Amino acid sequence: MNSTDKQFRGIPIVRSGSKYRTGEGFSAIKNGVKHNQNAEPFVSGQKPAWLRAKMPTGKGYSRTQQIVKEQRLSTVCEESMCPNIGECWNAGTATIMVLGSVCTRACRFCAVDTGNPKGWLDAEEPANTGRAVRLMGLEYVVITSVDRDDLADGGASHYAACIRAIKQQNPNTAVEALTPDFNGVKEHVECVVDSGLDVFAQNVETVRRLTHPVRDPRAGYEKTLRVLRHAKEFRPDVLTKTSLMLGLGERDNEIMQTMDELRDAKVDILTLGQYLRPTPNHLAVERYVTPEEFEAFRREGLDKGFLEVVAGPMVRSSYRAEQVLQKNNVGLAV
Repeated sequence: MNSTDKQFRGIPIVRSGSKYRTGEGFSAIKNGVKHNQNAEPFVSGQKPAWLRAKMPTGKGYSRTQQIVKEQRLSTVCEESMCPNIGECWNAGTATIMVLGSVCTRACRFCAVDTGNPKGWLDAEEPANTGRAVRLMGLEYVVITSVDRDDLADGGASHYAACIRAIKQQNPNTAVEALTPDFNGVKEHVECVVDSGLDVFAQNVETVRRLTHPVRDPRAGYEKTLRVLRHAKEFRPDVLTKTSLMLGLGERDNEIMQTMDELRDAKVDILTLGQYLRPTPNHLAVERYVTPEEFEAFRREGLDKGFLEVVAGPMVRSSYRAEQVLQKNNVGLAV
């Protein structure tokens, strides 16, 4: 069924939280979480000044947008409503999302559409991804994906094919893969880790206590730790990375505990950012963490042995990813 509430120049606009039919012929929920009339409403004017993002404009933004459209690619920048899209696209960088734009899971913080793609894949996606990276002239690219529980290997072989295509067409480009958990199957994790990437990332997202209801029931705190640990054991030369959202009700001691458990799993890089509610159907923000608090958490993480901790209110897992190894909080200032 098509569920629309208005038309824009003849193009149906799907309301957030509504079911619609994709161009590939399967049903999905717009922005991932069904509309709930009892959801806590947005409160206007409550965001602090440090969370103001610039409108996405500029030549670099337009050029990247054009390349993404021409190569029929999805980007997490668009699908997740990232507030940094203007900054990143104007710098000629983008986080490309492979395996389609519809996720089989429905995490309550994420604005990516959810549904069952029923095995659909774009056979031309690996070649298109490699070509797009070449056209953008990227020295560093982040590849991410939706979860694909409908595929026997969780999409690992297709994911790996995209990375190999990037390396074939762009041998000097560093590749970071921000992956799903592949349901914790080690062989599928190995398939991606062994595809030629430079950084392997899988996000723990939140502290142990809040994993559910924040994440989909098929995800898991321990599952993510096992995936990260195995990736490092399988390829010690590949950097491992994860991300933690703050502002969902976690306590400071829980953040410290999560850092300790991540270091026990030999994770190299941690990013910390403010959770922002993408639609009224998603989880509400419990608190806004100050820039000074983020800096304090960064220092704690560095003391615990992370190679780098990127921390700040607007930080997302792939934010300024190419600058991480400069070890200066990617140039962010308190």
